Amino acid sequence: MSLLVVGLSHRSAPVEVLERVAVSALDAGKVLCQLLARENVAEALLLSTCNRVEVYAVVATFHGGLADITDVLAGQSAIALDELSEHLYVHYAAAGVEHLFSVAAGLDSMVVGEPQILGQLRAAYAGAEQAGTIGRTLHEVVQQALRVGKRIHTETGIGAAGASVVSEALAATAAALAGASGVNGAGGNGAGLAGRRVLVLGAGSMGSLAAAQLRRAGVAEIVVANRTHVSAQRLATLCQGEGTPARAVSLDDVAGVLAAVDVVICCTNATGAVLGVEQIIESHRRVPLVVCDLGLPRNVEPGVGGVPGVILLDLSAVARRLEQRGTGSDAVSTAHCLVAQEVCQYLAAQRTAEVTPTVAALRKRAAEVVDAELLRLDGRLPGLDAGVRDELARSVRRVVDKLLHAPTVRVKQLAEAGGGQAYADALRELFELDPQAAAAIAAPIRPASTDDPPGTR
Repeated sequence: MSLLVVGLSHRSAPVEVLERVAVSALDAGKVLCQLLARENVAEALLLSTCNRVEVYAVVATFHGGLADITDVLAGQSAIALDELSEHLYVHYAAAGVEHLFSVAAGLDSMVVGEPQILGQLRAAYAGAEQAGTIGRTLHEVVQQALRVGKRIHTETGIGAAGASVVSEALAATAAALAGASGVNGAGGNGAGLAGRRVLVLGAGSMGSLAAAQLRRAGVAEIVVANRTHVSAQRLATLCQGEGTPARAVSLDDVAGVLAAVDVVICCTNATGAVLGVEQIIESHRRVPLVVCDLGLPRNVEPGVGGVPGVILLDLSAVARRLEQRGTGSDAVSTAHCLVAQEVCQYLAAQRTAEVTPTVAALRKRAAEVVDAELLRLDGRLPGLDAGVRDELARSVRRVVDKLLHAPTVRVKQLAEAGGGQAYADALRELFELDPQAAAAIAAPIRPASTDDPPGTR
């Protein structure tokens, strides 16, 4: 069984394709179950964010696993497999581990170093565990990826600026507002947002992050609209508590609110558009409006950008902004080096783990042989002095331990360089070990981890 990663992201596919493949939180469990039902997939995790959709799976064979995963993704997105394949990337075994560690470190994000990916990976793990698609292999590699991500953010400062897709989107929004007002040099997050009125569509994690950054930018008012009014009211109350005027409205009242705001931030989990051309036209706006669509699938009808006085920004616009700015830095270079080191250490540990159950089974077999011989000795010499008997037992055990020490240590060392399974097979053959004994030792109950999401232990 090996790790196989199949996915697409902002680097490999346009937003139009990403939004068709995106899997909502409500559908994630269904897709995971479809994956696990396939012949070649033993474990599965689905990571679907605003700029990537990836399946991490433990598969029996590469080609069989790839066919199973791509078939499920094609069915979920209703995209022909040939068309979908043009945008997919595939990482297998060691390359899959390296990709996961890089993703957790924020090195593969649209905003390099953004910290939100760690929370998204934890949420994906929790969802897969709830769906029953997490096994020992994915548990170990994901938990290690989370530790690697934490380490890199702590030691390199790669995410020190707190950059995220939301912050970059707001910076682009501020620049658009400043440009529409004829103001120069207003590219920062707050320069064009101070004193503005903003409508936030969506009260989830991205909506909350947007509201927090809008408060720091000094906006005049935040209006929150959400499918669940309680969630909208909760976020509005939080904004009020931080000193920013805010109120909650229903989605039906959005058209009425549009006439009084300067910015609309859309970040809902809806599977279709929540803001359309008719709503913009019906608002009878007299001043420029910037609409920022962070939804995947998109929350805003593309035609909104063609309405006079409306500037439409989406994830593609954010990506172009980031490409122009560049991402090179010492922190990024250091992070790449740390990822490479962590991958080497993880793979070496995994190769050693391949022979560890067999080594343990060998020592267990040796102990059983010693016990059997001592029992036979008791039968032949029933009157043997207890002290002498104990000394004999210790001597025999020491001899066996010394004979096994060198080969068991050496086989672990050799396994670190690769071929661990071959060494394990050789040990089982030479010492006539029962394969079932090693298998039983290799499959302990999964331990709880400090990185486990709440409620998963």
